[in-house]
Amino acid sequence: MHLTAYIKLLRPSQWLKSLMIYFPCFLGGALFQPGVLVKGFIPLLAFCTASSCTYIFNDIADKVQDREHPEKRLRPIASGILSVQVAASLACLLLLVAMLLAASISMKFTLVLTTYLLISSAYSLKLKEFPVVDLFCISSGFLLRLLAGGAVTGIVISEWLFLSVFLLAIFLSTGKRLAEKYLLGDRAGAHRKALLGYPVGFLDGIMYMTGGAVLVTYTMYVISRHSALLVYTVPLCCFGLMRYLLRVQSGKGGDPTESLTKDIPLFIVGLLWVVTVGWGIYGK
Repeated sequence: MHLTAYIKLLRPSQWLKSLMIYFPCFLGGALFQPGVLVKGFIPLLAFCTASSCTYIFNDIADKVQDREHPEKRLRPIASGILSVQVAASLACLLLLVAMLLAASISMKFTLVLTTYLLISSAYSLKLKEFPVVDLFCISSGFLLRLLAGGAVTGIVISEWLFLSVFLLAIFLSTGKRLAEKYLLGDRAGAHRKALLGYPVGFLDGIMYMTGGAVLVTYTMYVISRHSALLVYTVPLCCFGLMRYLLRVQSGKGGDPTESLTKDIPLFIVGLLWVVTVGWGIYGK
């Protein structure tokens, strides 16, 4: 029982986000160059370890509020399966491992990882209570992973790619908040204070705005790559955005990782995107 609780505490399914570290080399056509995949493994492990540390810290800080949530109340700390002391000890161990791994890579990577940890900690302690600020805090995790990938590989991240990832992160973060608001209804404020600060329709508007902006910036990124095949990934991007929006509006949840892994159409489109982009970049 406790082994399962520890696994849930670490949230390994969320490690999928850390694959963003490989984005710069994948999109830059360098993924299969000698040593690149291996070179990215330790940074990937460092971010996975650091993210689990932040999830535990957040669960400790949110243990009372999580008990008001129909799903989060089953988490190991909120449910009382694991004590705060045990969870805190594990978080400290993960933090130490993450920093040691980062230090073995480079100072630049260490600064990026440290920034991620600081923002995540500030979010757990206070920033999550402020509307809009909470969205930017969540979104920073995606951007910092992208920047970490650039720092490790030395690949320059283009302006259009940076904007696409930033806007997509805001889009997904907003969807996550909106899904919580739909799920909790009148109890939303008891679980998350920031939800009280969002007027009716505000989060919907942000999703529509950023979703459209993602489509524009991603299209510009694709055009800037001068690859005819990559243009065909724009409809896939459009479908993915609309499918996620439909999922949120239908009350099926807004967690990005869960949406990608459990929503079959989204998963298929994501896979097609990877294959098409890969063929467009490496199939020459």
